[in-house]
Amino acid sequence: MKPYAEDLQNQEKALENIRHKLALLPDASGCYLMKNSEGTIIYVGKAKVLKNRVRSYFTGSHNGKTQRLVSDIRDFEYIVTGSNMEALILECNLIKKYQPRYNVLLKDDKTFPYLKITNEAHPKLEVTRRVLKDKAKYFGPYPNSYAAHQTKKLLDRMYPLRKCGVMPKEVCLYYHMHQCLGPCVKEVEKETYDQIGQEIGSFLSGGHEEIKKDLQRKMQEAAEELYFERAKELRDQIISIDAMMEKQKITTSDAKDRDVFGFSVDKGWMCVQILYVRKGKMIERHMSTFPFYGEAYSDFMSYVTQYYSDNPAVPQEILLPDSPKLMQAEQINVDQPVAAETALHSAPTADATGQTDDKAIQTETEHSADSLLVAEERAAYAAATNQGQVGDQDAEIKETETQLSGGLEDPATAALALAEWLDVKVLVPQRGLKKQMTGMATENARVALDEKFKLIERDEERTSKAASNLGRAIGLDSLHRVEAFDNSNIQGSDPVSAMIVFIDGKPAKKEYRKYKIRSVQGPDDYETMREVIRRRYERVLKENLERPDLIVVDGGRGQIKAATDVLQNELGLFIPVCGLVKDAKHRTSQLLVGESSEAVTLARNSEEFYLLQRIQDEVHRFAITFHREQRGKSMVTSRLDSIPGIGEKRRKLLLKHFGSLKKIREASVEEFRPLSIGDKLARQIIAALREEES
Repeated sequence: MKPYAEDLQNQEKALENIRHKLALLPDASGCYLMKNSEGTIIYVGKAKVLKNRVRSYFTGSHNGKTQRLVSDIRDFEYIVTGSNMEALILECNLIKKYQPRYNVLLKDDKTFPYLKITNEAHPKLEVTRRVLKDKAKYFGPYPNSYAAHQTKKLLDRMYPLRKCGVMPKEVCLYYHMHQCLGPCVKEVEKETYDQIGQEIGSFLSGGHEEIKKDLQRKMQEAAEELYFERAKELRDQIISIDAMMEKQKITTSDAKDRDVFGFSVDKGWMCVQILYVRKGKMIERHMSTFPFYGEAYSDFMSYVTQYYSDNPAVPQEILLPDSPKLMQAEQINVDQPVAAETALHSAPTADATGQTDDKAIQTETEHSADSLLVAEERAAYAAATNQGQVGDQDAEIKETETQLSGGLEDPATAALALAEWLDVKVLVPQRGLKKQMTGMATENARVALDEKFKLIERDEERTSKAASNLGRAIGLDSLHRVEAFDNSNIQGSDPVSAMIVFIDGKPAKKEYRKYKIRSVQGPDDYETMREVIRRRYERVLKENLERPDLIVVDGGRGQIKAATDVLQNELGLFIPVCGLVKDAKHRTSQLLVGESSEAVTLARNSEEFYLLQRIQDEVHRFAITFHREQRGKSMVTSRLDSIPGIGEKRRKLLLKHFGSLKKIREASVEEFRPLSIGDKLARQIIAALREEES
């Protein structure tokens, strides 16, 4: 009880310290760092008003996930920033630095492939996953490596850039196929490469129709001049273009590059879907699923920020979903309609021709006014709620609005900060095609999350059913806990055994156990089984541990008899024992039960037979891994112990200093001197190890 009382006292002191610090919080934007009792940073957040946001953690009620976070907080720090954008970037950097356990961590290291025209005297086209500031031209990203390489293959046939990594001394086959200009043997003007780069850029930017018309014209000319092979090559290129530029599910008229985000939350998990729209066509989607502990929209924005900090190639436009709770709040006050669309842009950007998008300026002004109207409506709603004019059923929305006043969870504020940081348009659409696109991303996220939980439920149901069916086949009323054993040795050397546990058909790895065999000399599998069963179930009796419903041994009649004899005649335990027999191909073949070792017939395609296979494979894997570890240690020990002058102390010293036998063998005599080993003994050690190797 004493440690518990001390913990309680320390917790009260920490909370008292937190209360004093809360009174000193500033009315400014910034980031806060929550710490546990050990001083480890467990959560990093951002806030538009630090005072409001940090206080919200220690006042009012929270859901289960947030309550778990709050219960671990013993201290906090904060960093004031000059703007919401700085807070957004700082939060991203702090999360990457400290990797807090309660934050959304973008652990997915997948990077998307791009096509690159290198910045060289004689450029080449290549596929890369790294976007660098090297003055090269990048196109993409592509949904996967196959799509990028297929596009490169098509462009290689159409445009004669060099294919070689190192310039050869004479022309290669590509030159004769008209797929290379041959810069290795003749000078190629820079203007030629510039023109090819422009045509490739035009092709990948949606100008493939013009390219296709030009190819059709060349194909007809080649056919008229009876160059049928060349005409066939051009025809194949046209077919490839049609296949590559096939119309997608979503097509927009402006042919912009967009990333469309949507997210869904359920049971403490979040799923984020990104739809990649390139040149007005949806080419692919990307999904991430992870647990979250903070406010949903804030953690979603943390994911987005981390995503773009790792991906320097940003699109022309980013579409973000609105907060579901805010949408609900805006729909309640039907007497005073809210603005039709809340959309935020960065500073006006220039288009591909270098001209400023005047329409964007106008739209930005309109939506800035709309944003003010939305803010006024939300403030009016909050005031009405405080005065009791809105029903108790909307208390959750009121609480959400209060939290939003202190954070960057408001989509408008978050989008504005993101747009300022990335210098691109960031929209939160409320209607039209763009709203449909964010809706599609959100719906995909919801479906993916539902599927995740349904698959888990189905897997648990199938596993539980397999365990109960197996129990009935053996004649047991219940099959909750199964303990399985396997022995491993090589001609009796380094004998070991292992035990695994399956509970309701699933492995319980925390209860796995390893055994070094003590009393058995030589390869005696039956006596090994007797020793392990005795040691395991003597401990079960002594410590009153949970007893298994079934014991599984890897082997046949002899192993079953050895295990049953120890259990019944030595320990007085009557636990069913069965054996798993393998066929000539070392696959699970038969289940034998009881002292009579009767074979139980199970359909090979049944769930219960598959469960037996999993048990046998898992216990064999665990045992053989342990045996390899022991054999490796004994080999190192025997090699060094066989050298005169090397005892246990020096052996440990050598291995600690050098790390491995290989490094000891390759060391010089001088490297042994810091260990107080003389030159003569050092030479003996090196010679002995090298002689053994040869």
